[in-house]
Amino acid sequence: MKKTISLVLCLLMIVCLAAGCGKAGDTETGRIEKLSIVTTIFPEYDWVRQILGEKANQADMTMLLDTGVDLHSYQPSADDILKIAKCDMFIYVGGESDEWVDDALTTAENPNMVVINLLEALGDAVKDEEIVEGMEAEHEHEHEEEEADDHEGEEEEPEKDEHVWLSLQNAAALCRAIAEKLGEIDEANKGIYADNADAYIEKLNTLDSQYKEAVAAANTKTLLFGDRFPFRYLTDDYGLDYYAAFVGCSAESEASFETIAFLAGKADELGLRTIMQIESADGKIANTIKNTTKAKDQTILTLDSMQSVTADDVQNGTTYLSIMEKNLDILKQALQ
Repeated sequence: MKKTISLVLCLLMIVCLAAGCGKAGDTETGRIEKLSIVTTIFPEYDWVRQILGEKANQADMTMLLDTGVDLHSYQPSADDILKIAKCDMFIYVGGESDEWVDDALTTAENPNMVVINLLEALGDAVKDEEIVEGMEAEHEHEHEEEEADDHEGEEEEPEKDEHVWLSLQNAAALCRAIAEKLGEIDEANKGIYADNADAYIEKLNTLDSQYKEAVAAANTKTLLFGDRFPFRYLTDDYGLDYYAAFVGCSAESEASFETIAFLAGKADELGLRTIMQIESADGKIANTIKNTTKAKDQTILTLDSMQSVTADDVQNGTTYLSIMEKNLDILKQALQ
């Protein structure tokens, strides 16, 4: 992937030098006719829309992952990198899935571009990925094993859990940061962005309170995922326990017999009435766990991690809040 991105970047630099690429606008005042904002994933995109509010028509917005491609398998196209190079604001997650970003930013044409890295913005609130009991460690690919041999003896830093957007509390903090940066590049509308952020954060806080109330009233405090688990921030926010087949960033799609047996045994031991999965799952692992339990009567429920939201979904009215509201309804069923 690194070689592919490097080739794309070289071609873009040649094209830009030949064409004299520049940003459209008033050359005398330096004023930009419209803000150009590029985001990688849906939550970032929707947060910006909410903060822009009535000024959204004064911005050209792009969501790079708009076809349902997962963050962990996304590779930027030449057009994607060109959009980043010419934008006023670029927002990305900042985990290992975004390693391509550093190279892409070398093509930036706007010296005043504002870049927001979600993990950096959250600072100490960012968590490391964790392996809980029964969870299957991701198998190393051949090139990873070679790299491990080359760096034998070096202490490897734990991978950061990228799925920060699945915490309403994180969302509130990130929206505040986005509003502040928008105000810096568009001072004329700074007050509007701050007011819109305040109103939106109030909605986030209200939903956060509803999650707390639902968990407080729940009979069960444990979730069991026959799938990847990107919801650690959410479960930590509300004091829930969990078991899962894989970590959130895992590329694995087949669970071992030991993993299936462990999760089925936990479902029996805890008397769990539901088995969870995320929106992109085919249901195979969850159903295998269900059929391995003694009761074999669990309900399979799906929590949406927002990693498959498309441009069509956005056009049809999907928002960050609407997904988190649906997730709350699912969570209430899971914790009965």
